[in-house]
Amino acid sequence: MDKRKLDVVVLSDLHLGMFGCHAQEAVNYLKSISPKLLVLNGDIIDIWQFKKSYFPVAHMQVIKEIFSMLSNGTRVVYITGNHDEALRRYSDLQMGNLQLTDKLVLDLDGKKTWIFHGDVFDATTKGSAKIIAKLGGHGYDMLIMVNSAINFVLRLLGREKMSLSKRVKNSVKKAVSWIGNFEHTAAELAIEKGYDYVICGHIHQPQKRLITNDKGSVMYLNSGDWIENLTALEYNQGTWDIYEYQEKTYAAKIVDIKKQNKKLPELNVLTNEVAYFLHSREMQF
Repeated sequence: MDKRKLDVVVLSDLHLGMFGCHAQEAVNYLKSISPKLLVLNGDIIDIWQFKKSYFPVAHMQVIKEIFSMLSNGTRVVYITGNHDEALRRYSDLQMGNLQLTDKLVLDLDGKKTWIFHGDVFDATTKGSAKIIAKLGGHGYDMLIMVNSAINFVLRLLGREKMSLSKRVKNSVKKAVSWIGNFEHTAAELAIEKGYDYVICGHIHQPQKRLITNDKGSVMYLNSGDWIENLTALEYNQGTWDIYEYQEKTYAAKIVDIKKQNKKLPELNVLTNEVAYFLHSREMQF
């Protein structure tokens, strides 16, 4: 598979170590791109969930792909979020192409870009409310497990997958209002600081929209997540786009590879000496 060359890719909210993480899809995506800069914008490793002793091979493969990018020259910046906040004690750590930090400011083609996870705007991730948030996380896990079972049946019936958690969020007015407030808070602060772009994660809601107030305007972007939306932000040739993972796209490429392999001649891996030895053993029996 030819890798797409990109200037910047922003991923957030993979939640490695959580049941609902679409790790294999994340691996497929990472294998398909070759960015100059990869920004991991928080909640990549779900340290809150580590007590479950759940960290499958596919989740480790995501980490392996990231380190493979590092070894191939990609600069990787890991911005901490609330689910991996334990890493914040090591902020501003720099090891080769890998940087660990709490926020990142970039100059992209003359435009100031501010990237941070966004949990600083969320009161439910602080103090005693954090305990409630963790308890709520267990209910969310159960919802994801039920959703996975439903989607398995839907696939067998040849129907499209569905997201229960997205439907719940979209049906609750308070959730919709909270997302809107989050976006406007981030945008207003970015306008005040004179940024052209502000990029967040945290709320699992992919977005790209211009937000304006009486002081100016800013392009607000959110990279979404790899639990429900399977999205990333890609910057190339001066433009930001939301990338949405499509299973059919990758399935088609896998089929193409298999077709190509069928055209290849079979390889004889036996040397003359080994072939002679096997033939002589057959003659004995």
